[in-house]
Amino acid sequence: MQKLYSPLRIWRVFTVLLTLYLLIKKRSSFLFVRALSPDQLVGRITRLGASFIKLAQVLATRNDFFTPEYLAKLKTLHDELPPMSQTQMQGVFDRAFAQNPFCRFEKIPIASASIGQVHEAWLDEKTRVAVKLRREGITRQVKADIVILRMFNGLFQPLFSHYTKHSIEAVIEEFASMILKEVSLNQERENLIKFSKMYADLKIRFPKAYGAISNDDALVMSFEEGYRFDDQDSLQKHNIQIKPLIKTLVGFYTEQMLVKGFFHADPHPGNLLVSKEGQLILLDFGMVKSVPNETRIAIIELIKAANEEDYERYISACKRLGTVAYDAPSSELAEFTQRMFDIFNNDALDSSSMQKLAFDVLEQTRNLPFKLPQEAIYILRVSAIIEGLGTTYIENFNGIKDILPILQQNIPRALGAGEGIIEMIVDEFKSLPMDIRAFRTTLYRMSEGELAVELSKPQLESLKKTLKESLSPVISGMVLLAGAVFVLLLDRSLEPFAVVLFGMGLVRLIFR
Repeated sequence: MQKLYSPLRIWRVFTVLLTLYLLIKKRSSFLFVRALSPDQLVGRITRLGASFIKLAQVLATRNDFFTPEYLAKLKTLHDELPPMSQTQMQGVFDRAFAQNPFCRFEKIPIASASIGQVHEAWLDEKTRVAVKLRREGITRQVKADIVILRMFNGLFQPLFSHYTKHSIEAVIEEFASMILKEVSLNQERENLIKFSKMYADLKIRFPKAYGAISNDDALVMSFEEGYRFDDQDSLQKHNIQIKPLIKTLVGFYTEQMLVKGFFHADPHPGNLLVSKEGQLILLDFGMVKSVPNETRIAIIELIKAANEEDYERYISACKRLGTVAYDAPSSELAEFTQRMFDIFNNDALDSSSMQKLAFDVLEQTRNLPFKLPQEAIYILRVSAIIEGLGTTYIENFNGIKDILPILQQNIPRALGAGEGIIEMIVDEFKSLPMDIRAFRTTLYRMSEGELAVELSKPQLESLKKTLKESLSPVISGMVLLAGAVFVLLLDRSLEPFAVVLFGMGLVRLIFR
């Protein structure tokens, strides 16, 4: 336990979080402690391990938090660590398997990440499997890191603005929830089985889980062979066309996020393989998320507005999604959005010029109330990863020019429409009795005065913020006035001090 909370580790966490705070606040130092350089920051995060690598990967989706230099370095972070020692590995293996089910097991792992490492093994001479062993002590380490993160977040919170504070808190809470699930290999096995059933009719391959010999320390799966998605040489050698693959990937994620509402939240190149036949293979189901229905609807509205270049409606959808504050100036943000769309739609610009112009625009909007709600964190992360995969192969590839048209094509399916016109008409007729019943119920409630109006989460948050800002000076002023009266009752000789308190309270109430 001492190692988990050692002073050196806590100091390293403090310097990493302080650097992130300084970058967000655009300051170079705090209490004589300077921000780490991009290289130092990435090096320290890597040394801190699983929790902080994954937290940094999530934060790297926020272009408005970091300068291009820091953002570029954070995006190079990979979830790769040295493997466990042979002693540690054998200890995990013996705990996971009371009786060895393998006729052959390779002790040198073929991959090693922060949560676990993967070994090649055979159940018999023909059945080759991949065995994922959970890293020794990782659960205790992650829980300790969450305690430290929450402690420092509480320390830094008063220094942030309302929206930044809530965004950072959302990141930490969503990250804590996700990583605790990710360190459970039982949870990963359940995710894999659910994924395999839910998306069985798509042209995507998933490993097969061997539940009878798997547990929380070990996950045994079929061994899937293929080339990494970013292995350009191998894909070209086998004449595998990348554009159809990207279209398949975007279509698959449209199905996950907008139709089924259950998606793989970590599609980095190591988790995406391509077979010799050009089929996509998806691996590692530790990071899987569900999309709430209201979030799904907001994303659909966002896509429709973007495709129609209706920037006012685009901002309205962003507010529903929660990435923009409810009381943010719509016209100003719509103008900003139009400028960003114009940049990424410009075929005359190369990728570096696009990035520079985009950062210039972002620099002018840093004081606008952008947010990062828990529901959107991993959606934004997945979007950034897929866009990054596209830029590996296609010059000037970006979400607006290349991904948006594919998303737009899938909106009818996301809204539950059938494949053809006749199917759509049949579906509409089927839902007609329910629509009429709902309409009659609404009319009845209106006539009886029972029609209730519900506020959305963004509206409630905006109302809470307004009330807090309005009541805070009144409450503090009343406390100062009450303090003045209390001091006088306590000791008449303290009258000068009571007058000062009374004056401060009066000023607080008058100039609130």
